[in-house]
Amino acid sequence: MPEPLRLLLIEDSEEYAELLLEEIRHGGYDPIYRRADTARATQDALMSEFWDIVISNYTMPQFSGLAALKIVQQHDPDLPFIINSGNIGEDIAVEAMRAGAHDYLMEGNRSRLIPAIERELRESVERRRGRQAQRELEENEARFRAIVSNVPGVVFQLQRDGKGGFRFSYVSDGSNQLLELTPQQMQDDASLFYELVLDGGGDVLRKRVVASAQTLQPLSWEGRFRVASGDITKWIEIRMRPRPLNSSLVQWDGIMENISQRKQAESELLRSRQQLSALSAHLQKAKEIERTRIAREVHDDIGGNLTALKIDLLWLVHRIDRERNDLLDKARSLETLVDRTMEITSRIARDLRPPLLDLGLVAAIEWEAAEFQKRMEIPCVVTCKTEDLPVDPDLGNAAFSIFREILTNISKHAAATKVEVELGTDGTMLIMCIVDNGRGMAQSDLLKRGSFGLRGMLERARSLGGEIRFDGQSGTGTSITALLPLDPVSHTPDHISPAGPA
Repeated sequence: MPEPLRLLLIEDSEEYAELLLEEIRHGGYDPIYRRADTARATQDALMSEFWDIVISNYTMPQFSGLAALKIVQQHDPDLPFIINSGNIGEDIAVEAMRAGAHDYLMEGNRSRLIPAIERELRESVERRRGRQAQRELEENEARFRAIVSNVPGVVFQLQRDGKGGFRFSYVSDGSNQLLELTPQQMQDDASLFYELVLDGGGDVLRKRVVASAQTLQPLSWEGRFRVASGDITKWIEIRMRPRPLNSSLVQWDGIMENISQRKQAESELLRSRQQLSALSAHLQKAKEIERTRIAREVHDDIGGNLTALKIDLLWLVHRIDRERNDLLDKARSLETLVDRTMEITSRIARDLRPPLLDLGLVAAIEWEAAEFQKRMEIPCVVTCKTEDLPVDPDLGNAAFSIFREILTNISKHAAATKVEVELGTDGTMLIMCIVDNGRGMAQSDLLKRGSFGLRGMLERARSLGGEIRFDGQSGTGTSITALLPLDPVSHTPDHISPAGPA
């Protein structure tokens, strides 16, 4: 079947046009054509239809091949244009080719017509593909530059050759604002960049880059830089990912960002946390002092008054007439009430601060475990490798409060049937491990709103320079280990110097 060929034929001779069409048909094409012999007709034909190829006579009474070429190029520069003429010389043919014609044919050599058409159709496809690729490349470059121009920092490509040298193959315009170095300066001399790193970070960064080249692992680094003018310092974060270009050349694609504000926020957050920790430790210590004072007053003052009241009641009972049963009953009722009040007073004083703490931490822990076992009917076994653990009073109070809070949580949430406690020391740390066989505890439980007891334990241990470890999964019980230094050192200084971005 003949292949359709949409042909715009610019020719003033209808007879010669038919000869060309016959030659094209003989070459296996079915030409769908239109003939034009003026500029206006050529323009109308180009605007009204799509054409595969244009064949134009070079010389016509009212028109010329070069004029037609100019019109075609303005419409579609990739549309194949072949000049055909019997009186065209070599110089004119070269001029036409330089003007943009794709081929020329002599009238006496029509055997070249079909090969020329086939070649130009192929090359037209390639030209269109190339032009489309160029347009897409330009669009991608424009898109890339638009994105890069809006990135808050510097986008760069760093290369390291087999000899260990470094060079920036690309640097975005953000370097002007971030480092006060132009992209060209950084591309010409990479050492200018390393010279801006403060605190000896330049050598560290070089070593990190070399290690990244060897392992092909991404690199993330942050440090203090001074800008080229030397008046300002900034915290800058660098993130880049390597890829080998060949056996000896590695290239990183990366970004630099100014993180001075983030560093300032982190510093302020750390300072705020330290101040809160210091306040928490101060409040905790004040609370312990106040609890001790109240317990002493309850025990000494109220307890003493109740004891005196009971003595006076006993004195009255012995002096009431035995026949006055009503008075005797009332006195004995008052005596019972005083006894119960004395028990309540003693319990309140113990809850505020167990007097056994004065005898040592181990004794206080054993007493609290016994009270827990009696109250909850859950076995609570305490094991200590030594008879006593001489500890600082503040450490003893903290350890006991943590232990009491853990038992409270077990009684409320664990549904355990057994609790085991182990006390010991490694010479520098007091180690207290409490294990239950209850329903377990997930890490997310620590983040629940209202878990103030758990957070209080963590904060109290942290204020002494220690930590609390939680280990437990659903249904397997929970193990809580408190590690507290035997020589507590406050990690929340009273005075914290303000720290801003460098």
